[in-house]
Amino acid sequence: MVRIEPFAGVRPRPADAASVASPPYDVLSSGEAREMVAGNPLSFLHVGKPEIDLPPGIDLYDDAVYAKGRENFRRLLDSGVLRQDKQKCFYIYRQVWGSHEQTGIMAAASTDDYLADRIKKHELTREEKELDRLRHIETLSAQTGPVFLAYKQRDDIDELCRQAMKTTPEYDFVTDDGVRQILYVVSDTSLVAAFAAAFKSIPCLYVADGHHRSASAVRIKQARAAANPDHSGDEDYNFFLSVIFPHNQLKILSYNRLVRDLAGMSASEFLHRLEKEFSYQKTELKSPEKMHDFCLYLDGQWYLLTARSGSFPENDPVAALDVSILQTNVLAPLLGIENPRTDQRIDFVGGIRGAEELENRVNSGDFRLAFSLFPTTIEQLFAVADRGAMMPPKSTWFEPKLKDGMVVHLI
Repeated sequence: MVRIEPFAGVRPRPADAASVASPPYDVLSSGEAREMVAGNPLSFLHVGKPEIDLPPGIDLYDDAVYAKGRENFRRLLDSGVLRQDKQKCFYIYRQVWGSHEQTGIMAAASTDDYLADRIKKHELTREEKELDRLRHIETLSAQTGPVFLAYKQRDDIDELCRQAMKTTPEYDFVTDDGVRQILYVVSDTSLVAAFAAAFKSIPCLYVADGHHRSASAVRIKQARAAANPDHSGDEDYNFFLSVIFPHNQLKILSYNRLVRDLAGMSASEFLHRLEKEFSYQKTELKSPEKMHDFCLYLDGQWYLLTARSGSFPENDPVAALDVSILQTNVLAPLLGIENPRTDQRIDFVGGIRGAEELENRVNSGDFRLAFSLFPTTIEQLFAVADRGAMMPPKSTWFEPKLKDGMVVHLI
Protein backbone atom coordinates (compact mmCIF):
# COMPACT_ATOMS: atom_id res chain seq x y z
CA MET A 1 0.00 0.00 0.00
CA VAL A 2 1.07 3.60 -0.55
CA ARG A 3 0.33 6.60 1.58
CA ILE A 4 -0.78 9.92 0.20
CA GLU A 5 -1.78 12.83 2.38
CA PRO A 6 -3.79 16.02 1.83
CA PHE A 7 -1.99 19.25 2.61
CA ALA A 8 -2.74 22.95 3.00
CA GLY A 9 -1.34 24.17 -0.29
CA VAL A 10 0.07 27.60 -1.01
CA ARG A 11 -1.27 28.77 -4.36
CA PRO A 12 -2.05 31.84 -6.44
CA ARG A 13 -5.20 33.89 -6.29
CA PRO A 14 -7.38 32.75 -9.21
CA ALA A 15 -6.92 36.07 -10.99
CA ASP A 16 -3.11 35.63 -10.88
CA ALA A 17 -2.82 31.90 -11.57
CA ALA A 18 -2.09 32.23 -15.30
CA SER A 19 0.65 34.78 -14.61
CA VAL A 20 2.24 32.74 -11.83
CA ALA A 21 2.25 29.27 -13.44
CA SER A 22 5.59 28.57 -15.09
CA PRO A 23 7.49 25.76 -16.82
CA PRO A 24 9.57 23.49 -14.56
CA TYR A 25 12.94 24.93 -13.57
CA ASP A 26 14.88 22.27 -15.48
CA VAL A 27 13.43 22.58 -18.99
CA LEU A 28 14.66 26.10 -19.70
CA SER A 29 18.09 27.65 -19.80
CA SER A 30 18.66 30.78 -17.74
CA GLY A 31 18.60 32.84 -20.92
CA GLU A 32 15.32 31.34 -22.08
CA ALA A 33 13.81 31.93 -18.64
CA ARG A 34 14.91 35.58 -18.64
CA GLU A 35 13.18 36.12 -21.97
CA MET A 36 10.03 34.33 -20.82
CA VAL A 37 9.56 36.42 -17.65
CA ALA A 38 10.09 39.79 -19.34
CA GLY A 39 7.26 42.02 -18.16
CA ASN A 40 5.86 39.41 -15.78
CA PRO A 41 7.02 39.90 -12.17
CA LEU A 42 4.56 37.22 -10.98
CA SER A 43 6.06 34.33 -12.95
CA PHE A 44 7.10 31.49 -10.66
CA LEU A 45 10.35 31.27 -12.61
CA HIS A 46 11.52 34.06 -10.29
CA VAL A 47 11.27 31.44 -7.53
CA GLY A 48 12.28 28.29 -9.41
CA LYS A 49 15.14 29.85 -11.42
CA PRO A 50 16.07 32.88 -9.30
CA GLU A 51 19.39 33.40 -11.09
CA ILE A 52 17.34 35.26 -13.71
CA ASP A 53 17.13 38.17 -11.25
CA LEU A 54 20.90 38.23 -10.66
CA PRO A 55 23.75 39.25 -12.96
CA PRO A 56 24.18 36.96 -15.99
CA GLY A 57 26.97 34.45 -15.56
CA ILE A 58 26.48 33.94 -11.82
CA ASP A 59 27.26 30.43 -10.61
CA LEU A 60 23.90 28.64 -10.52
CA TYR A 61 24.84 27.11 -7.17
CA ASP A 62 25.90 30.39 -5.54
CA ASP A 63 24.33 31.09 -2.14
CA ALA A 64 22.90 34.30 -3.58
CA VAL A 65 20.76 32.30 -6.02
CA TYR A 66 18.95 30.41 -3.27
CA ALA A 67 18.59 33.56 -1.18
CA LYS A 68 17.03 35.35 -4.15
CA GLY A 69 14.59 32.47 -4.57
CA ARG A 70 13.51 32.82 -0.96
CA GLU A 71 13.20 36.60 -1.33
CA ASN A 72 11.05 36.24 -4.43
CA PHE A 73 8.87 33.59 -2.78
CA ARG A 74 8.33 35.83 0.24
CA ARG A 75 7.46 38.74 -2.04
CA LEU A 76 4.66 36.73 -3.64
CA LEU A 77 3.41 35.63 -0.22
CA ASP A 78 3.59 39.06 1.40
CA SER A 79 1.80 40.73 -1.51
CA GLY A 80 -1.06 38.25 -1.31
CA VAL A 81 -0.44 36.81 -4.76
CA LEU A 82 0.16 33.46 -3.04
CA ARG A 83 -2.11 32.32 -0.21
CA GLN A 84 -2.29 29.19 1.88
CA ASP A 85 -5.48 27.13 2.05
CA LYS A 86 -7.01 27.04 5.49
CA GLN A 87 -7.51 23.27 5.52
CA LYS A 88 -5.74 20.23 4.16
CA CYS A 89 -6.91 19.31 0.68
CA PHE A 90 -6.16 17.17 -2.30
CA TYR A 91 -6.14 18.87 -5.69
CA ILE A 92 -7.17 17.56 -9.07
CA TYR A 93 -4.82 18.79 -11.79
CA ARG A 94 -6.17 18.37 -15.31
CA GLN A 95 -4.31 19.23 -18.50
CA VAL A 96 -5.72 19.35 -22.02
CA TRP A 97 -3.27 19.51 -24.94
CA GLY A 98 -5.02 19.20 -28.28
CA SER A 99 -6.74 15.82 -28.24
CA HIS A 100 -4.70 14.61 -25.26
CA GLU A 101 -6.10 14.88 -21.73
CA GLN A 102 -4.59 13.78 -18.42
CA THR A 103 -6.01 14.09 -14.93
CA GLY A 104 -3.92 13.59 -11.81
CA ILE A 105 -4.25 13.85 -8.05
CA MET A 106 -2.00 16.45 -6.45
CA ALA A 107 -1.00 15.10 -3.05
CA ALA A 108 1.81 14.81 -0.53
CA ALA A 109 3.57 11.51 -1.27
CA SER A 110 5.47 9.60 1.38
CA THR A 111 9.25 9.60 1.64
CA ASP A 112 8.93 6.32 3.57
CA ASP A 113 7.28 4.79 0.51
CA TYR A 114 10.20 6.07 -1.58
CA LEU A 115 12.73 4.51 0.81
CA ALA A 116 10.82 1.22 0.88
CA ASP A 117 10.68 1.17 -2.94
CA ARG A 118 6.92 1.43 -2.97
CA ILE A 119 7.70 4.49 -5.07
CA LYS A 120 9.84 3.01 -7.81
CA LYS A 121 12.58 4.78 -9.72
CA HIS A 122 14.01 4.22 -13.19
CA GLU A 123 16.78 6.85 -13.50
CA LEU A 124 19.99 7.59 -11.64
CA THR A 125 20.37 11.06 -10.15
CA ARG A 126 23.36 13.37 -10.33
CA GLU A 127 24.76 14.54 -7.01
CA GLU A 128 25.06 18.22 -7.95
CA LYS A 129 21.47 18.33 -9.25
CA GLU A 130 20.18 16.57 -6.16
CA LEU A 131 22.03 18.99 -3.87
CA ASP A 132 20.70 21.93 -5.87
CA ARG A 133 17.08 20.92 -5.21
CA LEU A 134 17.91 20.11 -1.59
CA ARG A 135 19.31 23.61 -1.04
CA HIS A 136 16.38 25.21 -2.85
CA ILE A 137 13.80 23.35 -0.73
CA GLU A 138 15.65 23.96 2.52
CA THR A 139 16.17 27.66 1.84
CA LEU A 140 12.50 28.21 1.04
CA SER A 141 11.13 25.57 3.47
CA ALA A 142 8.90 24.66 0.55
CA GLN A 143 8.64 22.22 -2.32
CA THR A 144 7.76 24.44 -5.25
CA GLY A 145 7.50 21.96 -8.13
CA PRO A 146 5.70 18.61 -8.12
CA VAL A 147 7.17 15.18 -8.76
CA PHE A 148 5.35 13.48 -11.64
CA LEU A 149 4.20 10.06 -10.40
CA ALA A 150 2.23 7.30 -12.15
CA TYR A 151 0.12 4.36 -11.05
CA LYS A 152 -1.55 1.51 -12.88
CA GLN A 153 -5.00 2.81 -13.74
CA ARG A 154 -7.93 2.01 -11.45
CA ASP A 155 -11.62 2.53 -12.24
CA ASP A 156 -12.46 3.48 -8.65
CA ILE A 157 -9.93 6.32 -8.63
CA ASP A 158 -11.17 7.50 -12.03
CA GLU A 159 -14.64 7.71 -10.52
CA LEU A 160 -13.39 9.68 -7.51
CA CYS A 161 -11.78 12.16 -9.90
CA ARG A 162 -15.04 12.52 -11.80
CA GLN A 163 -16.84 13.26 -8.53
CA ALA A 164 -14.24 15.86 -7.57
CA MET A 165 -14.57 17.58 -10.96
CA LYS A 166 -18.32 18.14 -10.56
CA THR A 167 -17.42 21.33 -8.69
CA THR A 168 -16.30 24.58 -10.32
CA PRO A 169 -12.53 24.60 -10.95
CA GLU A 170 -10.37 27.10 -9.08
CA TYR A 171 -8.24 27.70 -12.17
CA ASP A 172 -8.96 27.20 -15.85
CA PHE A 173 -6.56 28.92 -18.26
CA VAL A 174 -4.36 28.23 -21.25
CA THR A 175 -0.59 28.72 -21.00
CA ASP A 176 1.69 29.97 -23.77
CA ASP A 177 2.46 26.40 -24.84
CA GLY A 178 -1.20 25.87 -25.73
CA VAL A 179 -1.97 23.60 -22.80
CA ARG A 180 -5.15 24.15 -20.84
CA GLN A 181 -4.43 24.04 -17.09
CA ILE A 182 -7.37 23.20 -14.81
CA LEU A 183 -7.21 22.84 -11.02
CA TYR A 184 -9.94 21.65 -8.64
CA VAL A 185 -9.69 21.85 -4.86
CA VAL A 186 -10.86 18.71 -3.06
CA SER A 187 -11.81 19.88 0.43
CA ASP A 188 -14.84 17.69 1.13
CA THR A 189 -13.69 15.49 4.02
CA SER A 190 -15.45 12.35 2.81
CA LEU A 191 -13.91 12.65 -0.65
CA VAL A 192 -10.47 13.37 0.84
CA ALA A 193 -10.80 10.21 2.94
CA ALA A 194 -11.94 8.21 -0.08
CA PHE A 195 -8.90 9.21 -2.13
CA ALA A 196 -6.50 8.35 0.71
CA ALA A 197 -8.21 4.99 1.26
CA ALA A 198 -8.13 4.10 -2.44
CA PHE A 199 -4.38 4.60 -2.64
CA LYS A 200 -3.83 2.40 0.40
CA SER A 201 -4.71 -0.57 -1.82
CA ILE A 202 -2.25 0.40 -4.56
CA PRO A 203 0.98 -1.59 -4.21
CA CYS A 204 3.32 1.00 -5.71
CA LEU A 205 3.78 4.27 -7.55
CA TYR A 206 6.37 5.08 -10.20
CA VAL A 207 8.47 8.22 -10.65
CA ALA A 208 7.77 9.32 -14.21
CA ASP A 209 9.63 12.63 -13.97
CA GLY A 210 11.26 14.39 -11.02
CA HIS A 211 13.89 11.98 -9.72
CA HIS A 212 16.05 14.80 -8.34
CA ARG A 213 13.12 16.48 -6.59
CA SER A 214 12.01 13.27 -4.89
CA ALA A 215 15.54 12.20 -3.93
CA SER A 216 16.29 15.61 -2.41
CA ALA A 217 13.02 15.51 -0.43
CA VAL A 218 14.08 12.17 1.05
CA ARG A 219 17.46 13.56 2.11
CA ILE A 220 15.77 16.51 3.81
CA LYS A 221 13.39 14.18 5.62
CA GLN A 222 16.27 12.06 6.91
CA ALA A 223 18.18 15.08 8.18
CA ARG A 224 15.18 16.68 9.84
CA ALA A 225 14.03 13.42 11.41
CA ALA A 226 17.50 12.85 12.88
CA ALA A 227 17.49 16.37 14.34
CA ASN A 228 13.97 16.11 15.79
CA PRO A 229 13.76 14.19 19.10
CA ASP A 230 9.97 14.23 18.82
CA HIS A 231 9.87 12.95 15.23
CA SER A 232 6.58 11.14 14.60
CA GLY A 233 6.59 10.46 10.86
CA ASP A 234 3.59 12.73 10.29
CA GLU A 235 5.45 16.03 9.95
CA ASP A 236 5.21 17.82 6.60
CA TYR A 237 8.88 17.11 5.87
CA ASN A 238 8.02 13.40 5.63
CA PHE A 239 6.16 14.05 2.37
CA PHE A 240 6.84 15.59 -1.01
CA LEU A 241 4.70 17.46 -3.50
CA SER A 242 3.47 15.21 -6.30
CA VAL A 243 0.88 14.84 -9.02
CA ILE A 244 -0.15 11.22 -9.53
CA PHE A 245 -1.55 10.11 -12.90
CA PRO A 246 -3.04 6.85 -14.17
CA HIS A 247 -0.68 5.21 -16.64
CA ASN A 248 -3.18 5.04 -19.50
CA GLN A 249 -3.44 8.84 -19.69
CA LEU A 250 0.26 9.59 -20.03
CA LYS A 251 1.97 10.76 -23.21
CA ILE A 252 5.66 10.03 -23.73
CA LEU A 253 7.55 11.61 -26.60
CA SER A 254 10.89 10.52 -28.01
CA TYR A 255 14.17 11.77 -26.62
CA ASN A 256 16.40 12.22 -29.66
CA ARG A 257 20.17 12.36 -30.08
CA LEU A 258 22.62 14.65 -31.88
CA VAL A 259 26.30 13.78 -32.42
CA ARG A 260 29.01 16.29 -33.35
CA ASP A 261 31.20 14.11 -35.61
CA LEU A 262 31.63 10.69 -37.21
CA ALA A 263 34.72 9.80 -35.17
CA GLY A 264 36.97 10.12 -38.22
CA MET A 265 34.79 8.09 -40.60
CA SER A 266 33.30 9.19 -43.89
CA ALA A 267 29.53 9.05 -44.25
CA SER A 268 29.76 6.04 -46.56
CA GLU A 269 32.03 4.16 -44.14
CA PHE A 270 29.69 4.90 -41.24
CA LEU A 271 26.67 3.62 -43.18
CA HIS A 272 28.60 0.52 -44.19
CA ARG A 273 29.49 -0.24 -40.58
CA LEU A 274 25.85 0.20 -39.54
CA GLU A 275 24.87 -2.75 -41.73
CA LYS A 276 26.17 -5.27 -39.21
CA GLU A 277 23.36 -4.53 -36.75
CA PHE A 278 20.81 -2.63 -38.88
CA SER A 279 19.18 -2.70 -42.26
CA TYR A 280 18.76 0.77 -43.71
CA GLN A 281 17.22 2.64 -46.61
CA LYS A 282 16.64 6.23 -47.65
CA THR A 283 13.29 7.54 -46.44
CA GLU A 284 10.98 10.53 -46.36
CA LEU A 285 10.19 9.71 -42.74
CA LYS A 286 11.72 11.91 -40.06
CA SER A 287 10.43 9.93 -37.06
CA PRO A 288 10.16 6.14 -36.78
CA GLU A 289 6.70 4.59 -36.71
CA LYS A 290 7.47 1.51 -34.62
CA MET A 291 9.73 0.22 -31.90
CA HIS A 292 13.28 -0.76 -32.88
CA ASP A 293 13.23 1.51 -35.93
CA PHE A 294 15.39 4.66 -35.99
CA CYS A 295 15.60 7.63 -38.33
CA LEU A 296 19.10 8.92 -39.08
CA TYR A 297 19.75 12.39 -40.55
CA LEU A 298 23.10 12.67 -42.29
CA ASP A 299 24.29 14.93 -45.11
CA GLY A 300 20.81 16.31 -45.74
CA GLN A 301 19.25 12.85 -46.11
CA TRP A 302 17.02 10.84 -43.78
CA TYR A 303 17.57 7.07 -43.47
CA LEU A 304 15.31 4.50 -41.85
CA LEU A 305 17.29 2.02 -39.74
CA THR A 306 15.78 -1.24 -38.47
CA ALA A 307 17.56 -3.23 -35.76
CA ARG A 308 18.34 -6.72 -37.03
CA SER A 309 16.95 -9.73 -35.18
CA GLY A 310 19.48 -10.93 -32.63
CA SER A 311 21.24 -7.57 -32.40
CA PHE A 312 19.87 -7.04 -28.89
CA PRO A 313 18.49 -9.25 -26.05
CA GLU A 314 14.72 -9.00 -26.50
CA ASN A 315 13.91 -10.31 -23.00
CA ASP A 316 16.03 -7.76 -21.14
CA PRO A 317 13.80 -4.74 -20.34
CA VAL A 318 16.74 -2.33 -20.29
CA ALA A 319 18.82 -3.68 -23.17
CA ALA A 320 15.72 -3.90 -25.39
CA LEU A 321 14.97 -0.19 -25.04
CA ASP A 322 15.61 1.69 -28.26
CA VAL A 323 17.84 4.15 -26.41
CA SER A 324 19.91 1.16 -25.25
CA ILE A 325 20.06 -0.42 -28.71
CA LEU A 326 21.32 2.84 -30.17
CA GLN A 327 23.88 3.29 -27.39
CA THR A 328 25.13 -0.30 -27.48
CA ASN A 329 25.23 -0.81 -31.24
CA VAL A 330 26.03 2.66 -32.60
CA LEU A 331 27.03 5.39 -30.17
CA ALA A 332 29.62 3.40 -28.21
CA PRO A 333 31.18 1.01 -30.74
CA LEU A 334 31.04 3.17 -33.87
CA LEU A 335 31.16 6.75 -32.57
CA GLY A 336 33.15 6.27 -29.38
CA ILE A 337 30.54 7.75 -27.04
CA GLU A 338 30.97 5.44 -24.05
CA ASN A 339 29.35 7.66 -21.42
CA PRO A 340 26.49 9.78 -22.79
CA ARG A 341 26.11 11.47 -19.39
CA THR A 342 29.45 13.22 -19.70
CA ASP A 343 30.56 13.10 -23.34
CA GLN A 344 30.45 16.58 -24.87
CA ARG A 345 30.07 15.16 -28.38
CA ILE A 346 26.43 14.19 -27.81
CA ASP A 347 23.36 16.28 -27.10
CA PHE A 348 19.73 15.38 -26.43
CA VAL A 349 16.58 16.95 -27.84
CA GLY A 350 13.10 16.34 -26.48
CA GLY A 351 10.58 15.19 -29.06
CA ILE A 352 8.43 18.24 -28.37
CA ARG A 353 10.89 20.28 -30.47
CA GLY A 354 10.26 18.12 -33.56
CA ALA A 355 12.50 16.59 -36.19
CA GLU A 356 13.00 20.03 -37.70
CA GLU A 357 15.10 20.96 -34.66
CA LEU A 358 17.38 18.01 -35.46
CA GLU A 359 17.68 19.08 -39.08
CA ASN A 360 18.41 22.69 -38.16
CA ARG A 361 21.17 21.83 -35.73
CA VAL A 362 22.85 19.42 -38.15
CA ASN A 363 22.46 21.82 -41.07
CA SER A 364 24.02 24.59 -38.95
CA GLY A 365 27.26 22.61 -38.79
CA ASP A 366 27.23 22.31 -35.01
CA PHE A 367 26.43 18.60 -35.32
CA ARG A 368 27.19 16.00 -37.99
CA LEU A 369 24.26 13.62 -37.57
CA ALA A 370 21.04 13.09 -35.65
CA PHE A 371 18.96 10.13 -34.56
CA SER A 372 15.18 10.30 -34.16
CA LEU A 373 13.82 7.52 -31.91
CA PHE A 374 10.49 5.84 -31.25
CA PRO A 375 9.18 6.87 -27.81
CA THR A 376 9.73 4.64 -24.80
CA THR A 377 6.37 3.29 -23.59
CA ILE A 378 5.01 3.54 -20.06
CA GLU A 379 4.89 -0.28 -19.98
CA GLN A 380 8.63 -0.39 -20.68
CA LEU A 381 9.21 2.11 -17.88
CA PHE A 382 7.19 -0.06 -15.48
CA ALA A 383 9.10 -3.21 -16.52
CA VAL A 384 12.45 -1.56 -15.84
CA ALA A 385 11.37 -0.06 -12.51
CA ASP A 386 9.76 -3.33 -11.36
CA ARG A 387 13.14 -5.03 -11.78
CA GLY A 388 14.86 -2.34 -9.77
CA ALA A 389 16.89 -1.50 -12.87
CA MET A 390 17.81 1.88 -14.32
CA MET A 391 17.21 3.28 -17.79
CA PRO A 392 19.94 5.02 -19.77
CA PRO A 393 19.94 8.82 -19.40
CA LYS A 394 17.38 10.78 -21.41
CA SER A 395 15.08 7.84 -22.12
CA THR A 396 11.69 9.54 -21.68
CA TRP A 397 10.18 12.94 -22.37
CA PHE A 398 6.73 13.41 -20.84
CA GLU A 399 4.32 15.99 -22.25
CA PRO A 400 2.61 18.14 -21.28
CA LYS A 401 4.92 19.26 -18.50
CA LEU A 402 3.46 20.05 -15.09
CA LYS A 403 3.56 23.74 -14.24
CA ASP A 404 5.45 25.00 -11.20
CA GLY A 405 3.65 27.42 -8.88
CA MET A 406 0.16 25.95 -9.25
CA VAL A 407 0.35 24.62 -5.66
CA VAL A 408 3.30 24.72 -3.23
CA HIS A 409 3.90 22.36 -0.29
CA LEU A 410 5.42 23.93 2.83
CA ILE A 411 7.68 21.75 4.98
